[in-house]
This record gives sequence, C-alpha cells and structure tokens, in this order.
Amino acid sequence: MDISAGRTSAVKTLSLPLLSVIIPTRNRVKSLRLLLESLAEPARIGIPETEIIVVDNGSTDETHRWLDAQREQNQSGRLMILDEPRPGKSNALNRALSVARGEIFMVLDDDVVIQSNCLVKHAEAHVATQFAAIQGRILAGKDFVGNPADANRLREYNIPLIDYGEEIVAIRGLTGTNMSFKRVVFEKVGFFDPRLGPGAAGYSEDTEYSIRIRKAGFKIGYTPHAIVYHELNPSRYGRGYNRAVEYRKGVSRSIYRRDSVLTKVLPDLFANCIRYGIYWLLGRHDKVYKTEGRILKCCGYVAGKLGRGAGRVV
Repeated sequence: MDISAGRTSAVKTLSLPLLSVIIPTRNRVKSLRLLLESLAEPARIGIPETEIIVVDNGSTDETHRWLDAQREQNQSGRLMILDEPRPGKSNALNRALSVARGEIFMVLDDDVVIQSNCLVKHAEAHVATQFAAIQGRILAGKDFVGNPADANRLREYNIPLIDYGEEIVAIRGLTGTNMSFKRVVFEKVGFFDPRLGPGAAGYSEDTEYSIRIRKAGFKIGYTPHAIVYHELNPSRYGRGYNRAVEYRKGVSRSIYRRDSVLTKVLPDLFANCIRYGIYWLLGRHDKVYKTEGRILKCCGYVAGKLGRGAGRVV
C-alpha cells in the first residue's frame, strides 16, 4: 500500500505545513487496514505534505504481521511503523510524538476512516485560524458488513460523535479520535499522561491534554470540514458496554481531577439515583440510559480515589 502524499498547485499556494498523522493501534487489524486504505485514497483532495506514523501497542492478533508487509511495500517512505510494548494509548502516542517531524500533529483512532479531504481541512484550519489545536467532526460510519447507522439508535452504538454545527468555532476540549495540534503546543505542553487512556485507566487522555493546552494559553477550535466516520462494532452496543465505559471514565477522572467526594461526587450520585428512578417511572428510556451512565461515572470516581479502579483496559 503506497501512501505517498502529493500536493496540488492550489495547496502549494497555501503553503500547508508538514502534517504528521499518528495512529496508535492494538488488535484491530481489519479496522486499521480500512483506515490506511482511506488515507491512501487517490481521490483525496489537496493533501498536504504528510507522514503517517502507526504505533503497534502490543497487538496479539495479525496486526504486527500485516504491518510488516506494509513496511515492505512502503514505496513513498512516508509510512513509519513503530512498536511500543508499554501498554496504553498514551504511551503509543508519546512514542510517535518523540519522532514525528511535522509542524502539525494529527491523531486518528484506528477504528475510523477519513473523508477524502480530512487531512487538508485540518491543515487549512491551522493556517486560517488562531487555534493551536483543532477538533474535527466525528460521524457514525458502518458496521463490518457495511450496514449504516440507524439515526434513532446513535446513543446505543457507544461511539464518540462530535458535531458542533457547520461553522468553525471555539471549543474547550478535544476528542482524540480526530484531532490535531501544532508542534508549538507539544513543545510547551509535553507528552500525554500514560496513566490515562485505553490500556491504562481507560479514558480521558485527550480531556486531560486539553486542560493543559488551555492552561498553557492556547485556543482550541472545531472545524466541521475535517470528517471521519467511526465504525460500528456490535460488541460495543447497548447498556452493558455503556455502563463499563462510564465507570472507566469515572476512574480516569479520579486521576486528573480534584473533585471532593463528600461535597461533590456523592451528592451528584444521590441526585442522579433520584433522577434515574423518576425517568424509569416515566418511561423516559433515553434519560434512563444517560443518567445510568452518570451514576456509574460517579461510582468509578469514588473507586478510583479509593485505589480500587486500577487495571489495564483495552
């Protein structure tokens, strides 16, 4: 698979900077293949100069063998494949950041595919705005057999969905599934916290990084034009998975936040339990689903503060 990255004359006029696309991956060889195919799509529009860095974070499926084959076929030299044996997405991101050459670092999860102009829209947003970090749009994609999402069931798919409208606007936080930031951000903010994210506490490596970005004086923006489509995985559907996700988010939050358990978290837990009962009696299933998640997040936070939420989460 040749993922060379030519530029059109129009893009040269814009002088788009070198973009380092960072993809941490673990045990998702099929999904990773689809993502790299979308990055190699010849029809992609106005691509800036690009290097693509894939970091295998201890995969035990066919990922390593498949990536070895891609390394041999890498005609352009723009594909870099790294191994990071230390578990955790943050460690994989940090491994890539330590060698990335770009002026813009873009992070993609390994279970998305990009719209053809996604990369250039990230780069253009950095050139055309004062934002130092950019959040792209994340929409529901298809499942493994090609079925599209049911618009009435989006919450049940338990995937990150980001859509703040049709305008470029300021926002407070990033979602690591489709985000980018300038080199100057990394130089001032540093690496991701290895205690957070998949493979560690479970979540929030992007949220905690966003907090540090803002504290460093940088602004975060959203562009609707840089779009990825998140795959639908039946193993993630439903309330059981949502409970586990929200609990791990609570555990992760306990690492980087200082909310008082007695005056903040336990009162929130009590209030949400009351709301849950009311919504259940009223048959408000959407509210029940959301409130149940809030309850589990509070429980995870308490468990984390008590030191009972540790363990690797893939």
